[in-house]
Amino acid sequence: MIRFEDVSVTYDGALEPSVQGVDFEVPEGELVLLVGPSGVGKSTVLGAVSGLVPHFTGGTLRGRVTVAGRDTRTHKPRELADVVGTVGQDPLSHFVTDTVEDELAYGMESLGLAPEVMRRRVEETLDLLGLTDLRSRPISTLSGGQQQRVAIGSVLTPHPKVLILDEPTSALDPAAAEEVLAVLQRLVHDLGTTVLMAEHRLERVIQYADQVVLLPSPGAPPILGTPAEVMAVSPVYPPVVALGRLAGWSPLPLTVRDARRRAAALRQRLEGRDRNAPQGRGAVLDVRLPPRGRDQPQRPRTRDESAPPTPVGATPRWFRRKRTEPTQLAPHTAEVQALAVTRDRIQALRHVDLTVTPGETIALMGRNGAGKSTLLNTLVGLVEPSAGTVQVGGATPHRTPPRDLVRKVGLVPQEPRDLLYADTVAAECTSADADAGAAPGTCRTLVSELLPDIPDDVHPRDLSEGQRLTLALAVVLTAKPPLLLLDEPTRGLDYAAKARLLGVLRGLAAEGHAIVLATHDVELAAELAHRVILLADGEVIADGPAADVVVASPSFAPQVAKILAPQKWLTVAEVREALA
Repeated sequence: MIRFEDVSVTYDGALEPSVQGVDFEVPEGELVLLVGPSGVGKSTVLGAVSGLVPHFTGGTLRGRVTVAGRDTRTHKPRELADVVGTVGQDPLSHFVTDTVEDELAYGMESLGLAPEVMRRRVEETLDLLGLTDLRSRPISTLSGGQQQRVAIGSVLTPHPKVLILDEPTSALDPAAAEEVLAVLQRLVHDLGTTVLMAEHRLERVIQYADQVVLLPSPGAPPILGTPAEVMAVSPVYPPVVALGRLAGWSPLPLTVRDARRRAAALRQRLEGRDRNAPQGRGAVLDVRLPPRGRDQPQRPRTRDESAPPTPVGATPRWFRRKRTEPTQLAPHTAEVQALAVTRDRIQALRHVDLTVTPGETIALMGRNGAGKSTLLNTLVGLVEPSAGTVQVGGATPHRTPPRDLVRKVGLVPQEPRDLLYADTVAAECTSADADAGAAPGTCRTLVSELLPDIPDDVHPRDLSEGQRLTLALAVVLTAKPPLLLLDEPTRGLDYAAKARLLGVLRGLAAEGHAIVLATHDVELAAELAHRVILLADGEVIADGPAADVVVASPSFAPQVAKILAPQKWLTVAEVREALA
């Protein structure tokens, strides 16, 4: 269905090809996973299938790419639209209409499908992706994860023969990611759809792949094989494979289920070992956390059969979180009391109490649309509270001038391009140093620590999603604000880049900076967070030490925790240290 024949792509002005020696075939009705470190050309390979490379991006494509027998050199993207459906890394750039339902119908309308066919397929896709309740919502009011599901749905409705997906689960919560991947698997198995997908979060997708194509380094020819074969030699691999390598299991497990079947001996070796001060996490902070909602004793009550039903979106009667202020051991970097936020007639946050202390790292987790980004935006002053109070460094964020607020709190948003406006990486870093009053070269040093291969003269728009995120993070970190907020900071990052990010954030926490990050990356939360807060429908439903909160959650537990349960190990690094 898809055929690469000795393909190389060289962009205008580049001295070396972005990819070269690409020669492989994707048979009809298979799901093939494209993996490799950041910046090796995965998006370029995907773009060559849809015709975006080189017709839209420019540059020179040598060799031949065919899709369903059509040569992409002679067929422009619009001439492949009936065969290929594409979802890029940035859902916002994909949308052409205002509402969810219209967006799902647009592709079919462009192809001239009958109205009754369009209606049926829209309803099917709304159900498949859990979008029914959002059908009339303006796309601009959706969370990042909800927008990503809409983008995926919009390419599913025309029923293309080939799907090209670039980081399709990067903004999805774990449950939504599983739903999307299950839909893709159903399309492959039942309808014979061919899927070529790039994804950094291999723990989510590796078990669904028929084949894996590894791009080991920029310009290197790809390695093709089964998932087990490629994971044995790949420089990027999920925690389940890392644990298998550490334990010496052969063949390497690809799923939690396979690993659990082999883990009995490893659990015995770890029995009685101490994980209270795991490697890299540092001492566990005694921040005297508030009680965790449902775990607290409630006054006795009798069931009132005549009580009115709970309104949609309101707090259930059976869950009334007791508001308890934590004992103050250190000055608070931020304090939120009884916060409520209503946006576009939707109550995004309700009854939120939160304190953040210096040196503390907090992971905000919860399903898409739970209110995580709204809480971060409120802390940085982009959203005004409807009720309650927010204090950051003694200031009220939405009433504080930006030039003063930047030295108290910094936010790296989901869309890093919102922070980037210069023409080159060097100019962006120079501007960041000046705005922060930092020594020249401070921002550039941070960029090099996170992703060493980003050149000074490249335009930020020409960077990959992960590279743009790295640059935006460096811009914010340049001011070293006491409170650092990050919204999905590992989106588009490979495991090596994520490890470098962890090192930077741990260093900042050790210096006393407080960090609050909203994330669906359960492995990041396991590696970094002292404390995890779960949000649902705008409310805090759990708040406590990371090990207690995530291990108890089937959705948000990391792979190592699932494999070694009931023991409370979270990461491969913890296990390695315990066995040393």
